[in-house]
Amino acid sequence: MAACNRGRPRRDVLRALPLALAALLLAFAPHSAGAAPRHGGILNFAVSVEPKNYDCDSNTSFAFLQPVAPFYSTLLKFDAAHYPRIAGDLARSWQVSPDRETYIFELRPNVLFQDGSPLTSADVKASYERILHPPPGVVSARRVDYAAISKIDTPNPLTVVFHLRWPDAAMLANFASPWNCIYSARRLAEDPYFPEKHIVGTGPFVFVRHVKGKFLEGKRWKKYFVPGEPYLDGFRALFIKGPAVMRAYLDGRIMAEFRGVTPVQRDRLVAALGDRIKIRESPWLSALLVVFNTKRPPFNDARVRRALSLAIDRWRAAKALGGTTFLKYVGGLMRPGSKWATPPAELAKLPGFGHDIQAARAEARRLLAEAGVPKLKLTLLVRKIPMPHYAGAALLEKSWRAIGVTTKEERLSIWDWQKKVASGDFDVAQAFQGDYYDDPTIQLAQYISRALSPIDYSGENDRFLDALYIGQAITTDPRKRLKIVRAFERHELNAAYTVPLLWWNRIVATSAKLRGWHITPSHFIGQHLASVWIDPSRP
Repeated sequence: MAACNRGRPRRDVLRALPLALAALLLAFAPHSAGAAPRHGGILNFAVSVEPKNYDCDSNTSFAFLQPVAPFYSTLLKFDAAHYPRIAGDLARSWQVSPDRETYIFELRPNVLFQDGSPLTSADVKASYERILHPPPGVVSARRVDYAAISKIDTPNPLTVVFHLRWPDAAMLANFASPWNCIYSARRLAEDPYFPEKHIVGTGPFVFVRHVKGKFLEGKRWKKYFVPGEPYLDGFRALFIKGPAVMRAYLDGRIMAEFRGVTPVQRDRLVAALGDRIKIRESPWLSALLVVFNTKRPPFNDARVRRALSLAIDRWRAAKALGGTTFLKYVGGLMRPGSKWATPPAELAKLPGFGHDIQAARAEARRLLAEAGVPKLKLTLLVRKIPMPHYAGAALLEKSWRAIGVTTKEERLSIWDWQKKVASGDFDVAQAFQGDYYDDPTIQLAQYISRALSPIDYSGENDRFLDALYIGQAITTDPRKRLKIVRAFERHELNAAYTVPLLWWNRIVATSAKLRGWHITPSHFIGQHLASVWIDPSRP
């Protein structure tokens, strides 16, 4: 290349200087990273599934949180620009006792609910009591995360004190959960089910309307407690999916789909839109799981469960699917690359994670024959979300066919899928692991008994796992805690009640005009939209 350049006239270089100077000036123009946020504009973004109700405590899907989070505040929150840093939301300050059994929060003054009523510590207490002790008919999906809390005091209107039975290593992160919407104590007292059908929060946006099958809309809350925020005049979450999402990007109808796009979609958007689209990527705190119904024969036999996990060639599948789907990483129970993840060499020693797939499948066939089901037939329950659930289901079907197992797929909406797995009416279910923070207490809740966690769908009742889970939760020494987590993982993957399939890679495409939004490993955090703004100077 250098030899080719020697023959170019110097005047060509001189002609290029104005262009280079223009590019340099543009790089440091007022709309650069340091530009001040501007008010105005409506953000349209896509959500592929529509929420069935508005109750933060019972829901578990991004399809709920992304359109609903902007209406609510939480006690603490994750600073998306500096994940995993924790910042105050309703709490302006907090203290933790030396024994980690008392948490004292001082609330911001003059915070108003969107009906004009003032927020006090009583509202925080009532909201957490609903999580800890849900009324009959109310599901508290994350109740196990707060089992350590014994009592909540409100010594004055701006102070709330949480007393714990034991120190919980994840408690501060739990207080930053995006799911813990703070409700009005008065509203809850009048009707414990009020949050299911009504939205009245203290967040940056006020609920406007929900047109079923089309969109959910919010507008700027002018009395929001953070001065100057939000910057947007409003937002509209459009319920569109499949090819319609790409068409909406290309015709400018949406500025984002915050869950993520595939590598193929990313490349198509960049080719079509150029500098009008911005791409961000991050390893994803999400994985596809395989849940075996241990209450239904023959899946109550550990040999059958282990055989089905052994048959999956995870390493080859990760390479094959990484360029076209979200599915990209092989990992155990904790996100690959996180400080809690088992190193690949150690992981490869566990059932279903080895590199010799022929030997693994031979062992799988032997186990099925020993269990008396050499020609097993099963139905696989799958969420009706094409990416990446259909690719994951195809991988399972192909893997199990290799050991003589016949698989029939049953595809259901998120909400119908939820009902079926919760009732135990399935053989094997493809499920989803993903939440807001890399912490074992949060991430391992899907693997313990239903008595402790309503999001365990396998039906197992393994008290040893429960003991390990509690043990790691109350251990504040990181090294000791890691040893317990590794023991938990070994036991779970050997028993194979629920096993990971593959972990995801997150790719988010947004309009270049959209500023103030930051990608994190979780598609559950950073969705309050208070700091997001639209830059009219962008193309």
